[in-house]
Amino acid sequence: MKDEIKYQFRLIEGEANISKKLPSPFFKTNLGKIYLGDSIELIPSLESESVDLIMTSPPFGLVRKKEYGNVDADEYLEWFRPFAREFHRILKKTGSFVIDIGGAWIPDQPTRSLYHYELLVMLCKEFNFHLAQEFFWWNPSKLPTPAEWVNIRRVRVKDAVNCIWWLSTTPWPKANNRRVLIPYSESMKGLLQNGYKAKLRPSGHDISKKFSIDNKASIPPNLIAVANTESNSAYLRYCKAHGLKPNPARYPAALPEYFIRMLTDVGDMVVDPFAGSCVTGEVAERLSRKWICCEIVKEYIEGGVSRFRGDLYNGKMKVPSYTISHPSVLWNGIENDEPLFRDGGRKRPTKEK
Repeated sequence: MKDEIKYQFRLIEGEANISKKLPSPFFKTNLGKIYLGDSIELIPSLESESVDLIMTSPPFGLVRKKEYGNVDADEYLEWFRPFAREFHRILKKTGSFVIDIGGAWIPDQPTRSLYHYELLVMLCKEFNFHLAQEFFWWNPSKLPTPAEWVNIRRVRVKDAVNCIWWLSTTPWPKANNRRVLIPYSESMKGLLQNGYKAKLRPSGHDISKKFSIDNKASIPPNLIAVANTESNSAYLRYCKAHGLKPNPARYPAALPEYFIRMLTDVGDMVVDPFAGSCVTGEVAERLSRKWICCEIVKEYIEGGVSRFRGDLYNGKMKVPSYTISHPSVLWNGIENDEPLFRDGGRKRPTKEK
């Protein structure tokens, strides 16, 4: 980019424990660097046990090719093996590897690929990662897809959840859930206000008097509800103004922020080997973590550089809340139940309902 030089900043001394084999970065700030290139060639240049968190969303194993270059689901494990080996090597013993990965549908039939579950098993069984916890990212704004099975044949519901595997090299990665607490629900506020009688629940759980202690906030579940609705951000406006194609597979900043907050401290090193437009780097910079982003598509990081121009947002975000409807909210007897598709949707309807 023509004006690239003026946006280069001097790196602070000792910013990272990095081998001299790394090429010159495409862009850098006081805390981080963006590298243009294939991360499988760049990551081996990082020293062993030098990274606190790998936070990434790699190309998914989709059955249809995307412009950002994805691998077929049935070839995914073989493609990912070299990355897994390097990720395990560069992580500190207290570090974590968090991977956001979406599922795929088997071509021409309404059944799911198992590739992302096979990836999880491979990472744990073959590369000795530990599954610290599985998370599920629910995108409330997700369109009702796949359209063929959801909207036309009406034999599936919309696919709106990604799996997020939180892995570690030991069973005891550093973490603190107090960093990601959420507000109490109205029912919990009522219990705190009106009191609660300690007793044994029918499930066998013993609810003690400690349950009524007001801790000011609630421990979140492993379901993360964040809508992916970016439509007029500074990043998109920058791409449009400079004739750049935006990365089409960005995750919302709240997603990496959740794990960067919970799993790292100020000054720790965060790496995203499949950076896209460098959302992870933007969040790490804002939270005063050191960071490295690798991306193979030059146009994506040319747009991503805009995330570090001017003052990073440091005010209070306007955060929407979402509710999940009880599954029976529209159930009312059985008289009006529509008939089942006894062929499982094999025959395509002539008229959409």
